[in-house]
Amino acid sequence: MTTASIQPQSAIGQIAEPCLADWRDFVALTKPRVLTLVVFTGLCGLLSAPTSIHPVLAFTAILCIALGAGAAATLNQWYEADIDALMKRTANRPLPAGRMDRQTALHFGVGLGVFSVLLMGLAVNILSAVILAVSILFYVVVYTVWLKRRTPQNIVIGGAAGAFPALIGWAAVTGRIDLLPVLLFALVFLWTPPHFFALALFMKSDYAAAGVPMMPVVAGRRATRAQVLLYSLPMAAVAIAPWPMGLAGVIYGGITTVLSLIFIGMAAQVAASRQDDQAAMKPERRLFAFSILYLFIVFGALVADRMILA
Repeated sequence: MTTASIQPQSAIGQIAEPCLADWRDFVALTKPRVLTLVVFTGLCGLLSAPTSIHPVLAFTAILCIALGAGAAATLNQWYEADIDALMKRTANRPLPAGRMDRQTALHFGVGLGVFSVLLMGLAVNILSAVILAVSILFYVVVYTVWLKRRTPQNIVIGGAAGAFPALIGWAAVTGRIDLLPVLLFALVFLWTPPHFFALALFMKSDYAAAGVPMMPVVAGRRATRAQVLLYSLPMAAVAIAPWPMGLAGVIYGGITTVLSLIFIGMAAQVAASRQDDQAAMKPERRLFAFSILYLFIVFGALVADRMILA
């Protein structure tokens, strides 16, 4: 099946007529569950920097990261309201469910994005503001508008958008980019494909219904499962790399090595699976859940390592 042959099945769902939104709908637009991981990796980038920053400025930097990520998520939902209406997982979001009109979401997203970048530049430093602006534009323009509906490599290339927070947190403290935050960027970039491919494997019918060319829809589940393992190997190598390179200590090295071996083992189980029943895809669901925990613990271990061994 080619990417061009995938067409949305419009009979599945339509965007409802909007009614009055409340504050919970605005919060939902920011994708708070995703926001938690974004803020956490940004905070870890900030705390692992070799110098300190005033607590008020640190709070401001993390607030700006959160607002910028929320802006990107909002604009993503503004642009994708039509396909969100076609997928069970996203049909109850504020726009497809009709609780908010698209113009309101657009104004909210643009306002959040502009405010977050301006505040970061004025209160913290220009470099962190520039990286924040690039991350928002990359997620909205490159991933959402350009890649999402055109190529099964959407999440592979677009994964860079979620890798910026650690760079932003580090730059907020130091005013520069060093090797360690670049490795953290690479870690999240390489973590994104196995994380989202695992999700796409058991959500294949949703993506197919919406006409989104995710890897299982275009290349099939067998090829996607192989790529889960393929990306997990360099991801593990990059995750462990700060330890032998002298950028992190034994606490980080030990924890990350063990977790990475577990990750690879679970990815190998996914690669070996031949299950096509979405409800029975236990290896894929386990890997998806573990991948979130993996990133939290690895980044947390880096902060703990630098604080304990400082």
